[in-house]
Amino acid sequence: MRKLPYFAWLIAALIPASCDRPAEPASPGTVEAAPPAPATPTPDVVPQRLGRADLLAAVEQAASDYAAGKARDGADPLTGRAFVLDLAFGCNGPTPADAATDGLPGWSWGRDRKAIEISLAPAAWTDSPLVGGASGDGWEAVEGFWIARPWMRADGCPGAAVEAPAAPTIGSPQTVGLAAVFEADGSRLGRRNGRAYRHTIRPVEAATVSATEGYRLRLEGRFASFADGGAVRCQAASTARRPVCVAAAQLDRVAFTTASGEILSEWRPD
Repeated sequence: MRKLPYFAWLIAALIPASCDRPAEPASPGTVEAAPPAPATPTPDVVPQRLGRADLLAAVEQAASDYAAGKARDGADPLTGRAFVLDLAFGCNGPTPADAATDGLPGWSWGRDRKAIEISLAPAAWTDSPLVGGASGDGWEAVEGFWIARPWMRADGCPGAAVEAPAAPTIGSPQTVGLAAVFEADGSRLGRRNGRAYRHTIRPVEAATVSATEGYRLRLEGRFASFADGGAVRCQAASTARRPVCVAAAQLDRVAFTTASGEILSEWRPD
């Protein structure tokens, strides 16, 4: 047998090694990034309507600033906010005959106590110094609604026990109000022009009204602003008296309801 030269054996040994070499991975190409997922739409958040406690807190701050001679810094956060106020009245029975009723709701017995007459005559504030003169703020008319018992922020009738006074007492003067404003070119349908809101309940099944329930005056709308940009205006006869403060508002609805919320009568400006 013929022997192969040494270099031939060497070439033969190298050939299988080159054939068994694993293939090198291909160079990766350009990879396109996946498009971002569409953003989930955020639902519009509707601000909660303000209530009695919110209004009284804003008025308390305004009264404090007024007494301290402090000017408001920036826009009033109350302006433009929607509100709904459920103001309890008639909790202790019918309105006394000698009580001041302008701007306050009340009720009285009808003939032979067979009906209940509910009424509310808005206060005439168009020319009142309390609002500084309506024309200066660009309004044609201003009608007032008092917020009874401003020291109580909770809705409903008072729950405290009535104590026998040591001496005759008189009612506390009103210090917080809502000024319903009407623009010169606005709708006249919502204006009362001295006319009272009235509703008659008949027949009356019970001879008395529960002293813990009474009725409710519901006011709905949005806070407006006076010419100086503030939603609340305060005034005081002296530094020793609590300021009287009123909030400007445009009313969308006025209603009488029961304590449970049943609508008795309602009025809308449009």
